[in-house]
Amino acid sequence: MAKYETRFPGEFNELLKRLEVGITQGSVSANLEDKSDYSSDNVRCAVRVFERYSMIGGNRVSLAITLIGNGNDLFISLITSGGSKAVFFKINTVGEESFLQCAIDIVDEYYRSR
Repeated sequence: MAKYETRFPGEFNELLKRLEVGITQGSVSANLEDKSDYSSDNVRCAVRVFERYSMIGGNRVSLAITLIGNGNDLFISLITSGGSKAVFFKINTVGEESFLQCAIDIVDEYYRSR
């Protein structure tokens, strides 16, 4: 499992759209498995779960994104899982790390463009 979390100013809908488009277009096998949205007053929460095939590991990896927005204040959590064929411990986490880096690059590019 690989994880990345950060907090920064931004526009909730714009970042969410960039993530959805960027991840699904970033890999021919990437797809949005499911999603959940919640809002209360000025707070919004979006959960997205993506999955893709890892050529290096020969298996599928998943990426869970939780985006929380309170006005212009955003918090994002990116967590990957899967990518190992071992029974009792993880080996070969390259696919997870690569999938995570794809999402980090989208977040970083969004932040730099503001």
